[in-house]
Amino acid sequence: MLPAVSTALVTAPGRQRSGCGMSYRPQFRGWVGELKTIIAKKVFLRSRDYVDLNNVTIPTHRGTAQIDHVIVSRYGVFVVESKNMNGLIFGRSDDPQWTKLNRGYALKFQNPLHQNYGHIRALSRLIGVQRDKMHSVVVFWGNCSLETEMPPNVLTSGFTTYIKSKTRLLLDEAEIRYVLAAIKVAKLPRASATHSRHVDYLKRRFGNTITCARCGSPMVLRTARSGSYAGNQFYGCSQYPSCRYVRNADRLASA
Repeated sequence: MLPAVSTALVTAPGRQRSGCGMSYRPQFRGWVGELKTIIAKKVFLRSRDYVDLNNVTIPTHRGTAQIDHVIVSRYGVFVVESKNMNGLIFGRSDDPQWTKLNRGYALKFQNPLHQNYGHIRALSRLIGVQRDKMHSVVVFWGNCSLETEMPPNVLTSGFTTYIKSKTRLLLDEAEIRYVLAAIKVAKLPRASATHSRHVDYLKRRFGNTITCARCGSPMVLRTARSGSYAGNQFYGCSQYPSCRYVRNADRLASA
């Protein structure tokens, strides 16, 4: 029996217009979103039925792919893409980019359904599991709402409820053991070298920029004009001022 806890993480899936959580300082939003995902899985998905793997980086024919969460169960392999955003979200399944509107600023970001399809395709090729036994789940954390009709696997809450709604048996016990073992063997170690390899791949894919860890937009090289860091270079999100994420250029150059 599930523990009796009070939480907004698990509600009926569907369109959310009243927001999807508290608003946090930008530097903490990513960490808080990931923590919410992990806590929800631990509390509402029984470990004997669902085995969850977090932050899985796998090699691909183009470089690497970083998957936020992989959940393996009798009901298939769930590949979860987690986004941390504030504002109003607009987009359609077939749009290459979606739009976030926040405080009058419009920000375009990669369609997370397309992004997660790439993750599923890469994982399917790597471990040899058919894609019809895999489920794509996109969950938004933050003070956001979905303003256009979205497919049921795009959520701002209730993502564990959505996962538990899948009751068709797709994998037997032997297949589950195989999938877990295959991922364990194939995934890259969780170390700084793995992160550097993924950053190198992003540099090759996007030229002299990297992608913003907060919104997925390209980042551009800039030079500080004032303050104690005047003259120093840094990478800033191309969607500034809507997104103010920055990275140290020296640290990326040495990656």
